[in-house]
Amino acid sequence: VQLQASGGGFVQAGGSLRLSCAASVRTFSTYAMAWFRQAPGKEREFVATISWTGSSTSYAGSVKGRFAISRDNAKNMVYLQMNSLKPEDTADYYCAAGTLYLATQIYNYPYWGQGTQVTVSS
Repeated sequence: VQLQASGGGFVQAGGSLRLSCAASVRTFSTYAMAWFRQAPGKEREFVATISWTGSSTSYAGSVKGRFAISRDNAKNMVYLQMNSLKPEDTADYYCAAGTLYLATQIYNYPYWGQGTQVTVSS
């Protein structure tokens, strides 16, 4: 499984960004997908996850109500819509693939893409 994240950038507080992650795998619909992030000097943390069909999602408390994860199995894509961005959302964002339902731990995801940087200015 190869994952390619994109869509990061620089945005002012209160703005929005949409991250995308393209997966190179035949059986994309059998993988749960997730987004994690890592701020400078901090550990990588869970952001959101979505089930194989997209019918179930789970979010970290810090982003609930502001971020939305979605997927398009026909295109092998997963997205993270980020609204009402705050300076504390500044981080490198990583997409990940695994097989567990709504898992939130780093070790639950064996496949990772490279990070895409998000910077939110105050």
